[in-house]
Amino acid sequence: MADIGIGGHQPGFGSTVRTDSWKRGPVLTFLGLSAFIVYATWAAFQGAHYYVGPYLSPFYSPVLFVEPSALGAAPVEHAWLGAWPAWWPAFLPHSPSFFILIFPGAFRLTCYYYRKAYYRSFATTPPGCAVGPRAQKKYHGETRLLLFQNLHRYALYFAIIFVFILYYDAFLAFSYHGVPGLGVGTLVLLVNATLLACYTFGCHSFRHLVGGRLDCFSCNAACGVQHGIWKKATFLNERHMPFAWLSLCWVGFTDLYIRLISMGLLTDLNTWEGF
Repeated sequence: MADIGIGGHQPGFGSTVRTDSWKRGPVLTFLGLSAFIVYATWAAFQGAHYYVGPYLSPFYSPVLFVEPSALGAAPVEHAWLGAWPAWWPAFLPHSPSFFILIFPGAFRLTCYYYRKAYYRSFATTPPGCAVGPRAQKKYHGETRLLLFQNLHRYALYFAIIFVFILYYDAFLAFSYHGVPGLGVGTLVLLVNATLLACYTFGCHSFRHLVGGRLDCFSCNAACGVQHGIWKKATFLNERHMPFAWLSLCWVGFTDLYIRLISMGLLTDLNTWEGF
């Protein structure tokens, strides 16, 4: 019988008796997350080409401050707090996304699914089920270095707020200069908000918030509505991984789509004059 290491894994990094292609998942996850992180960081530092009426990139929504001189920037009247503040450090770009991405970023970083994903693909501890980890050390759970993961339940509240903000952006995209209509960008924004809603409301913390604290739904007739919400959250929760990836890829695509239109490299098909 083969020796069993800590946690039931084979001793030695990558050691396993599995015969399937277990490396494929961690490798694809590493490549996918790395590509998104690189693009999102690059896009955040641009501070430009994030708006072309009536479309606003979700990386920059809501716009708190606007640098009017930036190419492809939102109008100053679109900003919640007006023009760019004088107290902003000179060495940092005037990018509205710096005030935004920390909130959805914190929600995804501490997400239960993403924890498993990057623990396996980046930290390789372990790289897969029944596969030897990078280092044979006692597992302390998320009680020491990873204690910040417990912030997930609080990041959820901000994520819910952002879902409604992005739906509002999609609603605004049905009108351009007061003229009702729609374009491909309108649909892109609407799909983006919907995928993010499915990912957010399928979160384990949200499912617990709406019903996980109860031991018996049928014991109280007043719990009928709550039970219905919990069942819908459960439906989304069972598909949490697909929605995590779909929403991640689509939010990056949405920013890229709007950026390319703003730069004049892509033409949006719409019911207005076209741009």
